[in-house]
Amino acid sequence: MLFIHVAFSAIWGVPRGYLSTCSGKHLAPNMYITLESDYAVRIIVYLAEQNRRIDANSISINTGVSLRFALKILRNLVGSGITKSFKGTQGGYELNRPPSEITVKDILEAVEGKYVFSRCLNSDVECTKPGSSVCKTQKAFAKVTKKVCEMLEEIKISDLMQDT
Repeated sequence: MLFIHVAFSAIWGVPRGYLSTCSGKHLAPNMYITLESDYAVRIIVYLAEQNRRIDANSISINTGVSLRFALKILRNLVGSGITKSFKGTQGGYELNRPPSEITVKDILEAVEGKYVFSRCLNSDVECTKPGSSVCKTQKAFAKVTKKVCEMLEEIKISDLMQDT
């Protein structure tokens, strides 16, 4: 499941995790994809732009992701078949498919698991709402999940590459 994390900002006079508008109205914190997902997309775009085998240290330096975190992400990407790893002096990582065949959804699900908008859509989780198997909220969340997945599938890594 892709977890959406809440960003917390320290703003004077505003409770931790809340933002303030010019009118003084407090807004709930923003929701973001995880840093791991963000970095995974960054790493894949970098590998696509380089179009060659790159060692983990170079990936780390050129993407701004710590080596330890990059290695963790790369392990997941290799396990999902998005990248290939090679050992030895000529070792490193490269894409396993063309950038036009890799979607943002592929990457996010490689590091986070299947995306669902709410845990009530997960078949492993029992609904806590009394007396209901499928409620209107669950149906609405299922629509959101479907739309988000469709949008993430439309974005190919080739779309995110810089013109070189």
